[in-house]
Amino acid sequence: MNRLVTLFVAGFIALMLLSSTVFVVDQRRFAIVFALGQVRDVITEPGLHFKLPPPFQNVIYLDKRILTLDTPDADRFITAEKKNILVDAFVKWRIVDPRLYYVSFNGDENRARDRMSQIIKAALNDEITKRTVREVISGERGRVMEAVKEKVVAEAKEIGVGVVDVRLKRVDYIDQINNSVYERMKAERVRVANELRSTGAAESEQIRADADRQRTVIIAEAFREAEKIKGDGDAKATAIYAESFGKNPEFAKYYRSLEAYRATFKNRGDVMVVDPNSEFFKYFKQPGSK
Repeated sequence: MNRLVTLFVAGFIALMLLSSTVFVVDQRRFAIVFALGQVRDVITEPGLHFKLPPPFQNVIYLDKRILTLDTPDADRFITAEKKNILVDAFVKWRIVDPRLYYVSFNGDENRARDRMSQIIKAALNDEITKRTVREVISGERGRVMEAVKEKVVAEAKEIGVGVVDVRLKRVDYIDQINNSVYERMKAERVRVANELRSTGAAESEQIRADADRQRTVIIAEAFREAEKIKGDGDAKATAIYAESFGKNPEFAKYYRSLEAYRATFKNRGDVMVVDPNSEFFKYFKQPGSK
């Protein structure tokens, strides 16, 4: 019985020793083997591996996947014309040198994120201070990202980190500048609207003046044509009268007298003091009377 217990204990201890010397590295992680506090080996390939039992050797694991550094709040930067803007960026990064990464941060990912955040802010500050707001927001945004990425890649390499990508999510004015920009945009739109109104009013006046000129010309031409037609008619009427009156002079005298009577007695209130036996009333008398 004692022998069985001894064998069981010995087997258990052997199993414990064996399990403490075997470790598994999957495809998502790096493994660093330490011997008495010193880095003994770095394992980058997945699989089953062996080591000495603690405290002679220990293993820690580091994430091999692409990580994202994305701060919740945008950072404030000053442009070349001394204006404040808000920039929100994110970085895709990964561990490329596990040994150097561990030495730099003792394997603490939070410390690594803080350091990467400092690097990206410094690179953004260097590039933004050399450019205007317009260049950062639209004109040279691509160049800014490329320059920032180049600087971040160079500095991150010194701490065992590889930068996959750097992007600017948002570039915006601070609230005070936003208000002034909106007011300036509003003033510009008002100015353009006033210019369009002025141009429209000027064109309207020109069109109205041209229409009035054309109206005056048309009326003048119509009046001239009417007077010409009237003159032609009067000339023809005069010719007809002359021809008719030439054939019968007495009828002409009679017709002229009738016209004189019509013009004279047009209004009932008119008063005339004339001798009834005058030549004017010749055709008022009966034929043969004196």
